Amino acid sequence: MMDFDSVQKKWQKRWEEQQVFKAADSSAKKKFYVLEMFPYPSGSGLHMGHAFNYIIGDIYARFKRMDGFNVLHPMGYDSLGLPAENAAIKAGTHPKEYTEKAIANFIRQQKELGMTYDWSRVVMTHDPSYYKWDQWIFLKMFERGITFKKMSPVNWCPKCNSVLANEQVHDGKCWRHEDTPVEIRHLEQWFFRITKYADELYEMIDRLDLWTPEVKAMQRNWIGKSYGTEIKFKINGEVWPIYTTRPDTVFGVTFMVVSAQHPRLMELVTKEQKREVESFLKKIKSTSEKDIEELEKEGAFTGSYAINPVNSEKVPVYAGNFVVADYGCGMVMAVPAHDQRDFEFAKKYKIPIKVVIQPSDFVLDPGKMSRAYTGEGNLVNSGGFDGSGNLDAIEDITKYLEKKGLGKKTVNYKLRDWLISRQRYWGTPIPVIYCDKCGTVPVPESELPVELPHDVKFGEGNPLATNKDFVNTKCPKCKGPARRETDTMDTFVNSSWYFLRYADANNSKAIFDPKKANYWVPVDIYIGGKEHACMHLIYFRFYTKFLRDLGLLSIDEPVLRMFNQGMVHKDGDKMSKSKGNVVLPEEISKTHGIDTARLFLISMASPDKDVEWSDEGINGSLRFVNRVVSFVQEFKPGKMSAVNESRFHRLIKEYTADLETLRYNLAAIKLKEMFVAIEQGCSKKQLETFMLTMSPICPHLAEEFWEMLGNKPFASTQKWPAADEKKIDLKAEAAAATVHSTVSDVRDILALVKIADPKKITLLVAERWLYDFMRKIKSEIEKTYNVGELIRAAMDPKHGQEISKIVPRLVKDRSKIPAVVTSQEEEIAALKEGKAVFEKEFGARVEIVAAESSKDAKAKNALPGKPAIIVE
Repeated sequence: MMDFDSVQKKWQKRWEEQQVFKAADSSAKKKFYVLEMFPYPSGSGLHMGHAFNYIIGDIYARFKRMDGFNVLHPMGYDSLGLPAENAAIKAGTHPKEYTEKAIANFIRQQKELGMTYDWSRVVMTHDPSYYKWDQWIFLKMFERGITFKKMSPVNWCPKCNSVLANEQVHDGKCWRHEDTPVEIRHLEQWFFRITKYADELYEMIDRLDLWTPEVKAMQRNWIGKSYGTEIKFKINGEVWPIYTTRPDTVFGVTFMVVSAQHPRLMELVTKEQKREVESFLKKIKSTSEKDIEELEKEGAFTGSYAINPVNSEKVPVYAGNFVVADYGCGMVMAVPAHDQRDFEFAKKYKIPIKVVIQPSDFVLDPGKMSRAYTGEGNLVNSGGFDGSGNLDAIEDITKYLEKKGLGKKTVNYKLRDWLISRQRYWGTPIPVIYCDKCGTVPVPESELPVELPHDVKFGEGNPLATNKDFVNTKCPKCKGPARRETDTMDTFVNSSWYFLRYADANNSKAIFDPKKANYWVPVDIYIGGKEHACMHLIYFRFYTKFLRDLGLLSIDEPVLRMFNQGMVHKDGDKMSKSKGNVVLPEEISKTHGIDTARLFLISMASPDKDVEWSDEGINGSLRFVNRVVSFVQEFKPGKMSAVNESRFHRLIKEYTADLETLRYNLAAIKLKEMFVAIEQGCSKKQLETFMLTMSPICPHLAEEFWEMLGNKPFASTQKWPAADEKKIDLKAEAAAATVHSTVSDVRDILALVKIADPKKITLLVAERWLYDFMRKIKSEIEKTYNVGELIRAAMDPKHGQEISKIVPRLVKDRSKIPAVVTSQEEEIAALKEGKAVFEKEFGARVEIVAAESSKDAKAKNALPGKPAIIVE
């Protein structure tokens, strides 16, 4: 047996002392940048669910390093933000102390996992040397008009006297004061004009070839590019440009809806309607879009009317809780006959319904409609456009509006400017000063960073506002008395460019050296959850484009390949401290060894799928590890058979391909199969080769074994072993595997039927067509376990019924799929060659028959590499 804990500590210490994984900023080797999304350092530390993400990246970094690349594999900590602030308040400590203690624990745990991070490049977003450059970017955006301030709806707690983030609003109440209803107020907030990049962000999604289709679809939907028409409605004599994708329905508008959170809403509210509107507004509990989507659609009449430009009809304007304030102009035209949401609203508030599209096969009666008609048809009640097909009318009515100066064709986006103001402490201070004489003045770059003061009070409004020494300052322009901005930045700001700081993490004079950054970027593989698709990954892309436009970067996109890992579950739930089902790395390290855990985590399923932690499963991995340990400790050089040598080199080739494509679960199978060949006898050189292939997954053991075999450290820095194609003999492998597995199957059958002395054994070899089928299903079954998908992929009209029966068998028992698929003729030849083995083993006459030539029903059970067996 082996003391895993001491072996791990030994090699972790040596790696660190000799800086084995430190990246060089220039090299004759080709660069490769591996990055996992950096974590928020929670006080509870890492569990094996978190570790899974880092292990995926670490295996890849180790493999690419051994495969001849100059690898950058850094780590940092997303250490600012509301969770740390709340946790520190709850623990009665300062956020800085809480955060730095948590980071120290994270670093210890990550080192114990055997991570190959270049620890000389660590970034921590709460460090002023880091957030100085957040502030520098803010100023550069300010210079270019990307940063601006405007009124915006916020969640307000009257007891806290502070703005709340959406996640701090629980059922319409403050998270801290559970009896206090949250109010919606309008305050001046800082924004980034990300919409300036909306079109590029949308159009360049098509270039993200190595991102998953799901994430790309989520980004397209979030940015939401649509082609429509802007129509000029007049309200109280003022033009409101209303965006719609359905100008063909403009004659059917019977009311308008303005967002309940629109900053100009109260300008539209008449004196008579003020009380009703204010009562309605009190029902709105959050600015969260998610909450808006889930709300029952409600509204209140403002007292104002809009004039429809195409027919001069006067229609009422309602305030509604389902319209977003900054989509279009924050107001929509409502056509209840042809939009279900509008229909429900009109029915609720008894607003007229006007049909303007009649279907061809029945007549719509607005008084009898039970739902909106959203299909195609011909226009009615639409002036000179009556009789036109509604799809043609979209273009025709738009042209009419343009000709009359009443509207225009336009492009719109769901993406809205990024609100970055946060009225909380633990974030990057916004580098702005307010002077009564000079107005809003940016802090000079020479005075950066604007540091967070240590002494603030929580629960008394904006924490930064409670430190008068911080707030009161001098105006950079006139040197008169002035006040600092007391809002901090959204922490998505910190995570939008951190990958670039790793390229030059210790630079105190610039955000980074463009030469170093452009050497490493784009990131070759970025590993993280798909839940970040619509915020972090869009901001990530936005920052890259902005820094490119500053002349600092030569790339358009930050990441070549986006890999979304699965979640680790235990007892049927996602592993989580709150659910009480976490497994800690420290515990596993002592009982099983970290390498065992690494092997187990990647063995269960493809790393992009959710996996279930089980004690039985990790014990199975431990049994394999102990087999390897015992073999190496007792190793005596031998000679590998020609068949095993072929198998060994074929498996190296397949294993390498599986690592390259992150099919780690299949790689783990190949690794275990390689060891079977090794166990049956091998040379010292072949065992060393096996240790090198083991190194990315089980690095500590590989280093220990490498040294035990008399080699100098480090296995981790050796050249990746290449398969010798000349030694691969697939026919010999298939023949040997068929004979071996058939002997084993005959033994099992004889034991089952209790025949000790068989007279005759008939081997029925699979039908000829099945060999082509098996080759096809072999590649497909590595992509999915879905029976329906596999049947469709392998379907052959001639053999459809048989395929529908065979596929479920193969999915249930993968051992029925041979490693190498040959042909019926070659399998018959292999069995005939092994006939003497059968006769010697069982003392019976052996007959080998092609399934097509047999009338026995069992012939239908034969598969390639798995003959059906009849014993007599």
